[in-house]
Amino acid sequence: MLRQLFKFNGGVKPATHKTDSTTQPIGQVPMPAELVIPLHQSVGGTPRPLVKAGDTVKKGQRIGDADGNVSSAVHASTSGTVKAVEMRTMAHSSGLSSLCVVLQPDGRDEWIEAQPVPWRDMPPTAVRDHLRDAGVVGLGGAVFPTHLKVNPGKAGKLKTLIVNGAECEPFITCDDMQMRERPEGVLRGVIILKTLLQAEEALVGIEDNKPQAIAAMQATVQALGDQAAGISIVPIPTRYPAGGAKQLIRVLTGIEVPHGERSTDYGVQCFNTGTCYGIHEALELGRPLVSRIVTVAGNVEAPRNYEVLFGTPMSHVIALAKAKPGTDRIIMGGPMMGFAMPNAEVPVVKATNCVLVGSPSLFPAPEPEMPCIRCGECAKACPADLQPFELYWYSKAKIFGKAQEYHLFDCIECGCCAFVCPSHIPLVDYYRFAKSEIWAREREKEAADAARERFEFRQYREEREKEEKAARLAAKAAETKAKLAAESTAAPAAAAGEEDPKKAMIAAAMARAAAQKAEVKPANTEGLTPAQQAQIDQAEALHAKVENLTSGSGDK
Repeated sequence: MLRQLFKFNGGVKPATHKTDSTTQPIGQVPMPAELVIPLHQSVGGTPRPLVKAGDTVKKGQRIGDADGNVSSAVHASTSGTVKAVEMRTMAHSSGLSSLCVVLQPDGRDEWIEAQPVPWRDMPPTAVRDHLRDAGVVGLGGAVFPTHLKVNPGKAGKLKTLIVNGAECEPFITCDDMQMRERPEGVLRGVIILKTLLQAEEALVGIEDNKPQAIAAMQATVQALGDQAAGISIVPIPTRYPAGGAKQLIRVLTGIEVPHGERSTDYGVQCFNTGTCYGIHEALELGRPLVSRIVTVAGNVEAPRNYEVLFGTPMSHVIALAKAKPGTDRIIMGGPMMGFAMPNAEVPVVKATNCVLVGSPSLFPAPEPEMPCIRCGECAKACPADLQPFELYWYSKAKIFGKAQEYHLFDCIECGCCAFVCPSHIPLVDYYRFAKSEIWAREREKEAADAARERFEFRQYREEREKEEKAARLAAKAAETKAKLAAESTAAPAAAAGEEDPKKAMIAAAMARAAAQKAEVKPANTEGLTPAQQAQIDQAEALHAKVENLTSGSGDK
């Protein structure tokens, strides 16, 4: 049944250079003497190493555990001994280093015990966790963790699952050969995705310059019968970059995903054919992602596709294709979107879909850059409907805010604008520069904001501690004041209570002395005996003493 197709804006038609690497079947690479397996091979956090120097591992054993949800595990590509866990040059044009597990193969290539996963009987979260732990990521180049995309979203299900088999970049034929030789594995992965996402239909888009892949996939859909119900193989016109996610969605469904929005908001999700094959192996064979198909092409005598273990030095693979004299660069990816490698010893990683060997004759030096003449050819060729010349001016002038207003981050860096520019301006380089500067400034702003928040919280904490200390001191002072007031009120009463008994005792003593004096002293003292006179004198002395005590107590 014919299906209506749509067009996307712009695009170009560079020479494809695909036929040379598709004349032979997918080859196997001999085991290298050493595998350097980077722990960071996907978007997100760097996995935590699970092994150390001296450990023995088997093929498929997890050696790096996912760091958070936006991350993906890494596994041993073969069996052997861990020589080191250290920094090595990574497969990036920057030439920077990243943490790697250096593995010495033992030659046995012994797998861990692998068993199929009963994914149909598992809850969706458990299936996603297994894909994360199996290290499955997008193999179309973005290496986004697949488990994050295997989610129906708020709507509960998708309308359309898009499978990207376009492979529009020149020289690259790894997806083409995989669909030719392993169509059942690819389609079984499509069936899994369609089931998990509850999609109504699945459309596999393949550029019409791959007739053998189209025929193999169509024949396999028919052979699978009811299992492949709702899956359609759709040939699409050959035009770069038809393999871009938004462009392929536009071609197959007519849906234009606006700037800053996601395709899932419109009931569509997109996966690469290689990713589908990896999902099939992870769930139905129980094997984690430890290798991928890589195209080796360019300035070589025997371009071909190989199944390559992650961590294999690129030089080891290039030697199989026999590089020609004059080789001056190694590019990971295609000529439109690829990156030059710092050297040929960097390892093959999950993002390596092609190792392109360059030379001056194959890729001549760029002509001198000339001033922009505002011809508008770049805008006509831009498949993302941007204004590349405006982005160029603002990026060059470092007016990054205006560049963002012109949707800088919607640029997919496909290179169509630079391809058609009559002034030979390396436009994509300017856009990459602007993006990196914006990201750097955002990181600096986040760091400054975090520092300011820490400083403000410290000030707040110090002020709060001062207030709490002042409140404690005030409460203690009030308590002390109240205690002193209570003591001052009770003191006079206590003093009065102490004097009354004393005065009573003195009064009683005076009364007894007076009585004694009255009894002893007669009215007439003549004729008293000396004893009587002595008794009288003693009574008077006692009376005088009591009076003196009484008068003295009044002074106290």
